[in-house]
Amino acid sequence: MNGKLYIVATPIGNLDDMTPRAVEILKNADIIAAEDTENSMKLLTKFDIRTKLVSNHKFNEINSADYFIRELLNGRNIAVISDAGTPCISDPGGVIVKKAAENNIEIIAVPGACAAAAAISVSGFVLKSFVFEGFFPREKSDMKKIILKLKNNPGVYVFYESPKRIIKTFEILSENLPGCNICLCNDLTKKFERIYRGSPGEVLEELRGNISVQKGEYTVIVSVDGSESERQGSDDFLSCISPEAVIADVMTKQKYTLKDAIRYISDSEEYDFTKNQVYAASLNLKKMFGNINN
Repeated sequence: MNGKLYIVATPIGNLDDMTPRAVEILKNADIIAAEDTENSMKLLTKFDIRTKLVSNHKFNEINSADYFIRELLNGRNIAVISDAGTPCISDPGGVIVKKAAENNIEIIAVPGACAAAAAISVSGFVLKSFVFEGFFPREKSDMKKIILKLKNNPGVYVFYESPKRIIKTFEILSENLPGCNICLCNDLTKKFERIYRGSPGEVLEELRGNISVQKGEYTVIVSVDGSESERQGSDDFLSCISPEAVIADVMTKQKYTLKDAIRYISDSEEYDFTKNQVYAASLNLKKMFGNINN
C-alpha cells in the first residue's frame, strides 16, 4: 500500500500558531521533507518532533522528488514543510505534489498559516478576489511587464518581497503607480511586526524612516482602481532607459570609472542589458564625450 503525502503549513513566525493536527502529523510521519533542515529543527525541537528530516529546497527538489516518490510507493508517509507558512506557495513542494498525483498517491492538506492570506485579512481592502504574484520580479523586463499588467488590469495584487529589496521595489511603485493604495505587512506575527498603509510614496517615506526596515519579510498588497491606466509618461519606464544613461548614472552615483561601471552593470541582476550592449554603449559615450575616465 502506498504511503500518504501531507502538505503541512507551519507558523510564519510565532511558533504558538502551530496547530495540534500539524504537530501530530509531523510526529507520526516517516519522513519530513524540509526546505531548510537546520531552520526546521527550531520548530521540531519546540514540539519534541523527532521524525527523520530530508532536505527539499528549490535547488534540489526536482532530483529529490524521485527519492520521495519511491519512499511513498514503498508505504512510507511523508510530510512536506517549508521554512514558514504553507508549502508550494512561492516555496518548494510543488514538484513532489505533481509527481505524487501522477502516481495516484493520496495527498492531504494540513492547513495553517499563510503570509498572503494573513496580510489580506488585515489589509482593509474589501474584495472578492485577488491575484497572487509571488515575489516581486527582479529582472527589468519582468518589472516592466508586471507594472503594465497592474496599470491595465485593476484589482488587488499580492507580492512577497525581501527586506533587502523593499526600498527599491517601492521606489519603482511610487514612480510608476503613484495613485494606487498599499497595505504593506512586515514581519507578521514576529518581533518587528508592522503594517504600513497609504500610497506607494507615503509608504516609501515611512520605510526610509524606519531603522528596522531590513528586519523580517514583507507581504505587499497593491490595490489598483483603474486610474493608473490613464496616467501618462511612465508606461515604458524601463524601455526608455538607455545603457548609455545607466553607465553615466552609475559612474556619477557610485563614483566608478568607466571600466568599473561596465563590469558592475554587466554582472548585476538589476540591469537587463547584455555585456555586448553595455560595451557598445561605452564606445558611444567615448565618441560623444571624448576622454572618459577609465
